[in-house]
Amino acid sequence: MQLPTEAVAATVLIEVVRISALPTKRGAAYPGRAVAHWAGNEAADALALIENLPGSEQHRCGFSPGWSVRAYGNSLDLALFEAAFCFRCHEVRMHGTAVPPELATQFFDADTPPAQALLALFRAAAP
Repeated sequence: MQLPTEAVAATVLIEVVRISALPTKRGAAYPGRAVAHWAGNEAADALALIENLPGSEQHRCGFSPGWSVRAYGNSLDLALFEAAFCFRCHEVRMHGTAVPPELATQFFDADTPPAQALLALFRAAAP
């Protein structure tokens, strides 16, 4: 999977969100509860894992993401990007000021070890 390179380099904090609904408007943050904050090596390792997700073909489920990550730079005010993951249809939707249109929708193989490791990290983060 491809993430916005400059945003990844600028990321100092990742917020993990357990998504509760779809956004009410395009480009808005996915509603849900923040269940974890990852910084330092933890954030770098998570981003590396996401970048190593193998691509996949599109599956159809209607896109019902369960988890998202929001990447923040030093200012911690506005997310550089948010990536919402649907492990049923293998789709990731990203938005944010650092996301070029060609990266906004991508597909990953949710049945691979890297994807299952990411899902395990998300689940371990939830109380």
